[in-house]
Amino acid sequence: MANGEQDERRDRSAADHTHGHPRPSAGSALRDLVAEKVAEKLTEQATKYDRISAKAARRAEAIERATSHLGALDVWTRIEPAARRPRFTRDDITNVAIRIADREGIDAVSMRRIAAELGAGTMTLYHYVRTKDELLALVVDAIMGEIVIPSAELRAAHWRAAITIVATRSRDALRRHPWILDIADDPPVGPNSVRHFDQSLEAVASLPISLAEKLDIVTMVDEYVFGHCLLERNNLQADEPSFPDDMVAYVYALVQTGEYPQLAAISEEIGLEAAWRQVQSHLRDTDRFARNLARLLDGIEASLPR
Repeated sequence: MANGEQDERRDRSAADHTHGHPRPSAGSALRDLVAEKVAEKLTEQATKYDRISAKAARRAEAIERATSHLGALDVWTRIEPAARRPRFTRDDITNVAIRIADREGIDAVSMRRIAAELGAGTMTLYHYVRTKDELLALVVDAIMGEIVIPSAELRAAHWRAAITIVATRSRDALRRHPWILDIADDPPVGPNSVRHFDQSLEAVASLPISLAEKLDIVTMVDEYVFGHCLLERNNLQADEPSFPDDMVAYVYALVQTGEYPQLAAISEEIGLEAAWRQVQSHLRDTDRFARNLARLLDGIEASLPR
């Protein structure tokens, strides 16, 4: 082989290497491109699978929750343990749960705590109440039992008086047991809950309106009662309102921006702290519930057909 040809081969070989690494061929570049596309496809499929798995998990959780709720309905028809001399009843367990919740809130209620208060083993209670959903169903229905009104009293009342009785008893029960507002999921409906709903409809039964309109009235009054009690529970726990200097200074600084014209006018007239005291006094007015319920019923009455 001529020296010129050997030199040319060496030059081509050197050109195919950079810093000691061979230059990738066209076949190698194609393999890399295919591998990259395959990796992208696999990542896309994995992401899609994750989304499907998460959706399936949420659906399974919802089904499990619904099944648990349906299973808890059995607590109203299931016969209690038939021992010769049963140690407890479901009412005993329910009453202890309510006492714990009244003292410490609903999050403190557990089968272990109830068992300790009753002087029993935790597993013993599961003969009477099988799940947390069943326990909540019993507890909520016991509270709803405090709202139920003697039928004769309700039938004898004018519709406004009847619905005022229902609303007031509901407010009083929520005040006694404010933790019931912390139960996120509605437990299975018990007999007292159904009775309360039936009595709410009985209160407006004499009105010459459709069922949909009666439901509007019942729901509206319920929303007023629950909203009032939630505001009261969340904001009026202290016996005496306090007005920290830093809070007053903060609100005053906001008013000075000119973005709060109504507060600015009130502040100019009577002073910000005096205005705040008046707001707190208004919220704590014991007649406010009945006064505004009457206004709500005035509006309902004005809308009725004559």
